[in-house]
Amino acid sequence: MLRPRIIPCLLIQDKGLVKTVRFTDPKYVGDPINAVRIFNEKEVDELIVLDIDASRENREPDYKMISHLAEECRMPLCYGGGVKKSDQVRKIIGLGVEKVAISSAAINNPGLITEAANKVGNQSIVVVIDVKKHLIPGKYGVRINNGMKSTGKNPFEFAKELEQLGAGEIVINSIDSDGVMTGYDHQLVEKIRKSVSIPITILGGAGSLMDIGQLFQKHGTLGAAAGSLFVFKGIYQAVLINYPNRDEKDALIRENIQYY
Repeated sequence: MLRPRIIPCLLIQDKGLVKTVRFTDPKYVGDPINAVRIFNEKEVDELIVLDIDASRENREPDYKMISHLAEECRMPLCYGGGVKKSDQVRKIIGLGVEKVAISSAAINNPGLITEAANKVGNQSIVVVIDVKKHLIPGKYGVRINNGMKSTGKNPFEFAKELEQLGAGEIVINSIDSDGVMTGYDHQLVEKIRKSVSIPITILGGAGSLMDIGQLFQKHGTLGAAAGSLFVFKGIYQAVLINYPNRDEKDALIRENIQYY
């Protein structure tokens, strides 16, 4: 059975590490390579790195930066940002990255998912779905371009389509919860869990390890991703790269998932 994963997510803008709140007001928090080195020491399960402006600015992935990240990483690395073609996916995998995240291009060209999966294997193809609540309670929509553009798509139907196309994993990124640190959107998680059978990672909202524990307890085995939780510390949000040690992590999983 797939083991639960606790995954830091790093956002890159202008080659720097930033943190956003509800996809706005990016705050510079340091150098991504230094963050990776610290996460190496802390033995994180996996790392997600997203270049948040590449697709919006219609840029190619920064292969030099990706290569540096992959050389430093001693954990599985998932990179996303600016990926529009299957050849780009293959090139990124060739640099030593385990997974490639596709977002806007999955909307504009769904066939890319199948094409890329055929080239590198569906275990390496991740689709990030940026989700925002509608005014109608319980309704959600898919957005692209850093949440600026509505697609009119239902995220749960879209997730089913992506699974059929060959995606190996779905990352659900809650725009409303991004950087707020008040807990995950459990209604959103429950709906996506019922929609697909492939691995799911949830991003947006974690403010404490208790939030991650509640996610595992309520929804079982999945990936718990977080940004602010692992780059800020304390009530004044001082920048401090952090992550639970092995004993803390094992206890968190054991206490909140029944089969442990």
